[in-house]
Amino acid sequence: MYRGRTFSLSLPPFTKAVKWLILVNAAMYLLITLMNAFAPLAGDVTFRLLALIPLMVLHGFVFQLVTYSFLHAGFFHILFNMLMLWMFGAQLEVDWGFRRFLEFYFFCVIGAALTTIAVSYTGIGGISPITPTVGASGGVLGLLMAFGLLYGDQEIMLFPIPISIKAKYFVAGVAFFTLIGAINSANPQKGESVAYMAHVGGLLFGFLYVKLMPRRGLASGASEQYFSVRNSYYRWKRRRAARKFEVYMRKHNRTVNFDEHGNYLPPDERDKTNGGSKSGWVN
Repeated sequence: MYRGRTFSLSLPPFTKAVKWLILVNAAMYLLITLMNAFAPLAGDVTFRLLALIPLMVLHGFVFQLVTYSFLHAGFFHILFNMLMLWMFGAQLEVDWGFRRFLEFYFFCVIGAALTTIAVSYTGIGGISPITPTVGASGGVLGLLMAFGLLYGDQEIMLFPIPISIKAKYFVAGVAFFTLIGAINSANPQKGESVAYMAHVGGLLFGFLYVKLMPRRGLASGASEQYFSVRNSYYRWKRRRAARKFEVYMRKHNRTVNFDEHGNYLPPDERDKTNGGSKSGWVN
């Protein structure tokens, strides 16, 4: 961080979700490395089973939409992804909490996977539905996008270069070079091995989540919507039952009244204008 004319080095905390994501990624990298060393065939089968292969996803291997993010192609690949996850993810988890942070991270991971699958069937960049994709970059770049949108004016130091830059400019630069990489990868002769389309998908879905999703998160918003619809349905059923009961009682020369919510109105309450009943059980 940069304050005034002096630099202050402030390392982010190892929050719960960030810590577990790093541990799982490291464990998977170690497992695949050991399998490749002592049982190469088993290692290759496991790698291809968990990597994102669009054709396999469309044939039922939907778990690959998530598992590919725990695999990495080399030491520096996982090192830089985990550093970015720690640097930008910790602050988001502190503000959002454990559950919403994981919701956002895997929203970006799955979004990047869906983008990759869609592009694979266009043939852009020479990739095909049988091309495997691995790495947490989709989720990490989603975190980077969210950080730039929410903390755009916070200055970060470009380690190891002692230069500070506002987060929004840093994110804009990363997005620009990602788009350039995606455009260049459209030329099959370049032989690009970087999954730029997954990177673009991570940035896009990170942007969509921050801008369009409920402030309390996707799961919370969906839960609130579900209970709202459910309660509306129950209120409709109660009003419908009340109307049927009124018709039934009139056929037997008796009069009963219900309010607009389907609550029974005792005779001494019918002339009141507040429309409520003594019981007041309105959902």
